Amino acid sequence: MKKIQVQGAHHITLVGSTRQVAIDFWEGVLGMPFIFEQPNLGKPDENHLYFDPGDGRLLTVFTNESLEPARRHAPREVGCVEHIAFNVSRATFTHAPARLRERGIEFIERDRGFMNSIYLRDPNGLKVELACYKFETPEGFRPADVLLHAHRLRVARGEHHITDEHVTDAIEELIAEIDVRIVSTADEYREDFVVTVWRGEEFEIGRAHV
Repeated sequence: MKKIQVQGAHHITLVGSTRQVAIDFWEGVLGMPFIFEQPNLGKPDENHLYFDPGDGRLLTVFTNESLEPARRHAPREVGCVEHIAFNVSRATFTHAPARLRERGIEFIERDRGFMNSIYLRDPNGLKVELACYKFETPEGFRPADVLLHAHRLRVARGEHHITDEHVTDAIEELIAEIDVRIVSTADEYREDFVVTVWRGEEFEIGRAHV
C-alpha cells in the first residue's frame, strides 16, 4: 500500500480558555504575533485565534469566554501531547531564564546532548519547550540531516545518546562529503556543481556538466 506523504507540520491547535489569556501568553510571553481571529467553524460557541510561531506556520487556539484557565498540569496519558517545542536563538535562550523569573513563571532547564531546553507551562498546564540547538547547520543541509548522521555515529560507537562530539564529527563528515564531490568535478563547471550539491541534488541541477 502506498504512503500518504506529509511535508512538514502545517499548524498546531490548542484548546484554550479566554481570548485574552491566549493573547497574553502566546504573544505577550512568547512573542508570537497575533495574526487574526474568526469563529470556530466547527463549534460556533468558540472563537479561533491564529498566531505566528516564527516560521510562518501557525499556532491556533480555540477560546471561549465562559471558561477559566485550567492552571493544572495537562494530562500525560496515552494519546495526550507531552509537550510542544519552539526554536529560539542562543541569545534568546540565554536571556529567557531571567525574563521568565521577572514574570513569575516557573521553568526547568535540561541539557539534551545536542540541544538545550527550557520547559515551562502555559496557563492551562500545557508543557512548552524553548529549544536551542548547540550547532549551526551547514548550508544546504537541515538540522535533521546533522542529527541523523550524529545518530549513526553514536550507534556505531555503541554510546548511550548523542553528544557534542557526535554532532561535531557529523558536521565535519557532511562538509567533507561536499568538498570531495566539488573537487571531483572540472573547475570550469564547479559553480554548477556547487548548486547541485547545496541546493537540491535530487533535481540533478548541473549534472550534464559533471
